[in-house]
Amino acid sequence: MTVKPDQLATAGLQLRYGDRVIVDGLDLTLPGGAVTAIVGPNACGKSTLLRGLTRLLAPAAGTVTLDGSDIHRMPARALAKRLGLLPQQPVTPEAITVESLVRLGPVPAPADAQPLVGRRPGRRRGGADPDRGRRSCATGRWTNSRGGQRQRAWIALALAQDTDLLLLDEPTTFLDLRHQLDVLDLVADLHEEAGRTVVMVLHDLGQAARYADHLVVLKDVT
Repeated sequence: MTVKPDQLATAGLQLRYGDRVIVDGLDLTLPGGAVTAIVGPNACGKSTLLRGLTRLLAPAAGTVTLDGSDIHRMPARALAKRLGLLPQQPVTPEAITVESLVRLGPVPAPADAQPLVGRRPGRRRGGADPDRGRRSCATGRWTNSRGGQRQRAWIALALAQDTDLLLLDEPTTFLDLRHQLDVLDLVADLHEEAGRTVVMVLHDLGQAARYADHLVVLKDVT
């Protein structure tokens, strides 16, 4: 079987925190070249699954593969050039400016980096534009930014990574409805114009149905 580019898949995946199993025996294929939305009730494991797909959480059992290669056997630099991530609750030094934060995006990753930093600037494909992320948020001191402004800055950083595969954990958190739709429209543009593969966790089923090509619905098994 031919594996589509930027296709993430799991086989028998088990994710846990200590003795608590969150995801158990999951076989899943997330198609390359598509927008996938992961939805489900609170505390059903959506964010945990995304952490497992990005190597931020090691499986207790099973595998996660990218185009057929086990991501835990891939060099960190190679994975960082292919996979960009917006985590759910990123931590930022309070003294940093918003512009300085976003400028962290398009730089090469150190050898032992987690998959947060993306490919070098200038390696744009199609309609991709790493400066677009910078233009999507206002400049200013991080300490003066509110929740929604901070979320937009983190989204800008994720977009500035300019990777072919983008994973977003609740990208609309803290945003009012207008900005939620702006972010989701931008995700749609990145997919349609630049061919990005996007996997995102959403709470709003209507937004997921509108913007996603592929839905993954998790249930609460607790």
